Amino acid sequence: MNTRPQAQKQPGLFANLMFNILLPVVILMQLSSEERLGPVLALIIGLAFPVGYGIWDLWNRKKINGFSVLGIISVLLTGGIGLLQLDPKYIAIKEAAVPAIFGLVVWGSRYTKFPIVEKLLLNRQMLDVDALYRKLAERGNQARFKTVMNMAGNGVTAAFALSAVLNYVLARAIVVSPAGTEAFNNEIGRMTALSFPVIVLPTMLVMFGAIFYLFHQINALTGDSIETYMHDKKNAATSPSDHKDT
Repeated sequence: MNTRPQAQKQPGLFANLMFNILLPVVILMQLSSEERLGPVLALIIGLAFPVGYGIWDLWNRKKINGFSVLGIISVLLTGGIGLLQLDPKYIAIKEAAVPAIFGLVVWGSRYTKFPIVEKLLLNRQMLDVDALYRKLAERGNQARFKTVMNMAGNGVTAAFALSAVLNYVLARAIVVSPAGTEAFNNEIGRMTALSFPVIVLPTMLVMFGAIFYLFHQINALTGDSIETYMHDKKNAATSPSDHKDT
């Protein structure tokens, strides 16, 4: 009988888009007029969805995720800037600062005993990382793989840097109205709606480039395809015995 613990099921893309983009955009852009919720209440309710979803996701995972926590803080800062009626330029600064912090942390962690890029790109829930390192040791390629991980880490850092630049440019171009107004809410909603095609997609392309490079190098250094080290493939290979009584 298979006793390996199952990974916690992660929320799907639709749920992420619904709570982090679609609902906030609709509320901010359609319900901010004085005849409806008003700019203050619409801002609070609109941003409550991504904050609530982020907190639920953290609770569901049963562990603290620094990236998720910083994402929640980012949304709260947006609400704070709106409620305190600060200069809208602070939205652009905040939007750029969050991915910039991510990138700096990922880049700096390579000089510690806990490189974050390894956790990001070599997910132990998906890959048998121990088996991968054993094969690298057998072929004497540990040092070369460390170089590969550093290069992949540069790609991840570049993705966050690109995100920071695009976030700043998008926010400065769109959010220009005084905070606490219906126009400000509409601009926050528009910025949120455009964030996926303008920021997320280009950033994902760079990130996928780093992942493709890493997987290609794993094949070159081990002589095995990445599928060899995936848990699902191993489970499929041994699944007939998993159903036998022990």
